[in-house]
Amino acid sequence: MSKPKVLVTRRVPQECLDLLKKHFELEHYDKGTAIPRKRLLKSVKDKDGLLCLLTDRIDSELLAAGPGLKAVSTFSVGYDHIDVPACKARGVSVTNTPGVLTESTADFTWALLMAAARRVVEGDAYMRGGRYKGWDPLMLLGTDVFGQTLGIIGFGRIGQAVAKRAGGFSMRVLYYDTRRAAPEAETALNAKFVPLDELLRESDYVSVHTVLDEGTRHLLDDRAFGLMKRSACLINAARGPIVDEKALVRALKSDRIRGAGLDVYEWEPKMAPGLASCKNAVLAPHLASATLETRRKMGMMAASGLVDALICGARSPYAVDEQPA
Repeated sequence: MSKPKVLVTRRVPQECLDLLKKHFELEHYDKGTAIPRKRLLKSVKDKDGLLCLLTDRIDSELLAAGPGLKAVSTFSVGYDHIDVPACKARGVSVTNTPGVLTESTADFTWALLMAAARRVVEGDAYMRGGRYKGWDPLMLLGTDVFGQTLGIIGFGRIGQAVAKRAGGFSMRVLYYDTRRAAPEAETALNAKFVPLDELLRESDYVSVHTVLDEGTRHLLDDRAFGLMKRSACLINAARGPIVDEKALVRALKSDRIRGAGLDVYEWEPKMAPGLASCKNAVLAPHLASATLETRRKMGMMAASGLVDALICGARSPYAVDEQPA
C-alpha cells in the first residue's frame, strides 16, 4: 500500500523529517526561504498533507489546487495565515504547535527588553567600531528596569510567562486583554488588569503578546504611541502587523518613545522604510523560539499533527479548534 504524500515547505529539524519519512512519501522544499507561491500551488496538487510555515498562505486558491488535501500542519503557534473555515468546509484538518514555545519566547522578550533598555546593541557597535576611548559618565545612558512598570498586552500563556519573570525585577505589572485572567493568576503574578489606554500611559515598557486578528491589527498606531511615555520602550515578539510599523518609525525618529525591541515585522522579512536606521531600535530576525530544544519540539508536534490525521485517523490534540482560547 502506498504511503500518503506530504509536502514540507521549508527546512525543518531532522527529527521532524525522520518521523515524517516513517509514514509518508515526502516532497521537501529544503531551503531557508519561503517556497515560491507558484511552486507551492504546483506541488500541492497530488498531496494528502502539508507541513507549512507562517509565510505560506493557505487559502481557497491553495485548497482548490490541492483537492486531495486532508491535513494542514503549521510549524508555528500562530495560524492566521490559514483560512481555517475554508479548510473545515473541505474537511481538511488544521493543527499547530501550541504551548511549546512559551518559555523560549518569554526569555527572548526579556532579551529584547534588556537590550533596548540598556542600549546593548549600540554598545556592541561602539566597541567593534573602535570608538570606546575610556569610561564616560554620560556615555550611552539607558533606562532602569528594576522597579519600573511593565505593561503586557495579551495575557495568555506567553504574556503570563513574561509577567512571571518581571517578579525578579520587582516590577509593577499591568496587563490588558479582551478577557480578564483568573483572580488566582493575577494574585500569583502580582498583575493588575487595566484598560489599554491606561496601560499605555503608565508603562515604562510595553510588551505585546496578543493574537493577530482584525481587532488587533495596527493596535499600536500613532494614537497609541502618543499615549505612551516619552521614556517608554515597545517590545514586540508576537506578530508584526499588531504594530503600525510606519507609525513606529515616526515615533522612534521623533523621540515620541525612547526605544523598541522587535522580533517580528509588519511585512516580514521586509522592514518599514527608515526602521533600520533607528539606533534606538533593537532588531532581531524572528528568533523568539530559536532554541534547539524548542524548534525540535515544534517540529515533532507539527509532524505528529499530520500522523494523527493521515495515519491514525484521529483528531489531533494540536487541532486549532480544540485548544483552549
